[in-house]
Amino acid sequence: MARIGYTLMTEQSGPRSLVDYARRAEEVGFDFEVSSDHYSPWLTEQGHSPYAWSVLGAVSQVTSRVELMTYITCPTMRYHPAVVAQKAATVSLLSEGRFTLGLGSGENLNEHTVGQGWPALETRHEMLEEAIGIIRGLHAGELLTHRGRHYAVDSARVWDLPEEPVRLALAVAGERAIARFAPLADDLIATEPSADIVHTWNSTPGAPAIGRGARAIGQIPICWDPDESAARRRAHEQFRWFAGGWRVNADLPTTAGFAGASQFVTEDDVADSIPCGPDLDRIVEAVGAFWEAGFTDVALVQVGDEGQRRFLDEAAEPLLEKLRAAAP
Repeated sequence: MARIGYTLMTEQSGPRSLVDYARRAEEVGFDFEVSSDHYSPWLTEQGHSPYAWSVLGAVSQVTSRVELMTYITCPTMRYHPAVVAQKAATVSLLSEGRFTLGLGSGENLNEHTVGQGWPALETRHEMLEEAIGIIRGLHAGELLTHRGRHYAVDSARVWDLPEEPVRLALAVAGERAIARFAPLADDLIATEPSADIVHTWNSTPGAPAIGRGARAIGQIPICWDPDESAARRRAHEQFRWFAGGWRVNADLPTTAGFAGASQFVTEDDVADSIPCGPDLDRIVEAVGAFWEAGFTDVALVQVGDEGQRRFLDEAAEPLLEKLRAAAP
C-alpha cells in the first residue's frame, strides 16, 4: 500500500513551528515526515531556513510512529561526509530506528556558502559517490582512514550507532545518475512522477528492486485553502521558484537569482502545476501520477507557513482518507 508523507519545509517555517507541525502531522495520520536541509530559502518571501538536524532531533522526541527522513542532504561541501554519518546515526538513535538519510548532489544556493565554489555536475557526482562510501564505512562501525580524490578521513569512528544501519535514499533522475547511484542506495528519491526513472532503476544491475524491499519516494507541492484565490496567491508568492525545474534551480546561487529567474512566472503558471484551493479530489488526482509511475511513497508539501496549522486541523485527515482509498 502506498504511503503518504508530510514535508517539514524549513524554508517557509521557523524551527518551533516545524516541531509543532511534525507532532500534529503524526496525530492526523501521516505515515512519514521528510525535512528539507537548506542553508537558504529559495525566495526572500519564504523567510526561513533553520538547521534541519536540530529540528529533526526535536521532532524525534515529539513523535513516536512516523518515519523521518532528510529530503535531501548534500554530504559533499557544506557538510563533510564523516560529519553526516555521525548526524544520521544520532538521529536514528533518537528516533529509535525511524530515520532514513536522503542524499543528493546538492544546490549551489546552499553549498556555495562555505566559499568553495560550485563544481560541474560530473564532479559533484564524483564527490557524492565518494561521500557515500565514507558514510557506509562509518555506519559499519569501522575505524576509517580514507584518502580519496575529494576527501580525507583520519582514524574516524562513529561511536554511537543504531543496531540496524541507517537506510540511504538517493536522489537521481537521468540514466547515467541512476546507473551510478542505484547500486549504492537502499531507496530512490525523485520529484517527478516518471515511470521511466522507476523502470531504469529496477533494470540497473545491483540496484535494490522498488516494490520488493526498496522504495521510490516522491514529493509534490499542494496549496490547500478554503479560498482558492488566497491559495493561488500564496503558491505564487512562495513557490514560483518551482517553475524553473531542477536543471535551473541547482545552479542558481542566491535568492536574488531565483527572484530574477522567476520574475515572469505568473499566478496561472504556478496554479497549473500546483493544486490550489479546497478541492481535495484535485490533489488526489495530482498525487495519483506518482502511483501510476510506480512510486511507493509520496510526501506532500503544503505551501506556505500561513494556513499550515489549518491544513493539518481541517484538511489533512479527509485528504488522507481519500488518498488511501484511491491508492493502489
